[in-house]
Amino acid sequence: MKRNHLIAVVGILILLAGFAWIFWPDASTDQSGNKEETRQSEVPEGLVLITKEQIEASSIGIEVVALGARSELVFPATVAAAPNASARIDARASGVVQRVSKTLGDFVRRGEPIARIESADAAGLAAQVAAARARVNELSALYNRERRLFEANVTARQDLEAAQANLQVARSELSRAQASAAAAGVSGNGRSLAVTSPISGQITNSPIVLGSYVSAGEMLFQVVNASGLQVQVALPATDAARIKPGDEATLEVTEGREIGGRVRSVTPALDPESRSATAIITLTRAIQGLQPGAFLQARIQPSGETDAGAIAVPEAAVQLMGGREVVFVRKQRGFQATPVVSGSRSGGRIVIQSGLREGQRIAVENAFLLKADIGKEEAEHGH
Repeated sequence: MKRNHLIAVVGILILLAGFAWIFWPDASTDQSGNKEETRQSEVPEGLVLITKEQIEASSIGIEVVALGARSELVFPATVAAAPNASARIDARASGVVQRVSKTLGDFVRRGEPIARIESADAAGLAAQVAAARARVNELSALYNRERRLFEANVTARQDLEAAQANLQVARSELSRAQASAAAAGVSGNGRSLAVTSPISGQITNSPIVLGSYVSAGEMLFQVVNASGLQVQVALPATDAARIKPGDEATLEVTEGREIGGRVRSVTPALDPESRSATAIITLTRAIQGLQPGAFLQARIQPSGETDAGAIAVPEAAVQLMGGREVVFVRKQRGFQATPVVSGSRSGGRIVIQSGLREGQRIAVENAFLLKADIGKEEAEHGH
């Protein structure tokens, strides 16, 4: 009886031990959770963990903080063609447009015929050439005759010299007539004049119409050489004295598209009506599609106005988080959100009064992605 009772007790203990094993919390899970909490607590606040590969994949630009903040002045500007980079092509004579070989937007070479005008003036120029050539032939024959007579001691030397002088005058008249005809582009049949471009470039205006009658002096084409474009900037009186020839400039052609330039000259006097001076900026390279009259924004950096002890960073580097400005500084494991105090803004850069030091590497392009990552983590922890 006692033995049966002992067996029953042992069985109950074994059953209780089984239940305890099944429902007792997993120690390994608890340890893993503690490790996770410990690992998370080791990440400083504001640190974004990111690998080098992830930085490259996200196109996050990095810039080294350097001393020396340059001031920039921003002005509206207008594209203009230099005097030798724009040509207005007018009709040299009245007549009917016989042929048009180039039109709006086409590229032309210097001296290339781009149209022909059938004109009475062409016939007149051709007639002058023919008359001058006939006169040369006549006087050439007379000179040869006088030379033979002089060699035979039949005529005097002065008769030979007179014939020679008349021939030289006739030849000069023929050269003049031929030059006039060539300059006008007279056709071989003497009926039409060629319209040619004095410069190489692109046709930006073309009011000419095939078959229409044009008068002498009427505009037919406008040609612009893009490599000769320049930018005109109206400088207020308060800033005109700060800009000097040789100052560097940046021109915003389109959104996100910039080109460098340099101040070539500044007018010494103010315009009496606008009370402004004009600065001429030359482009470092030609821009496809840029036309005279287009409006740009010019950022000019006055020489000698550099604060050697100040720090300036691109505007994209400064992010607003929780009501304060931060810059993401590169660390070994990622980027640390570092509070900064900003100052003046000029030409797309912000002066940093405190919070950064020379030599630090900071996120510039796409720094907002790091800010978004912190916001995402805060939202997940909030839930």
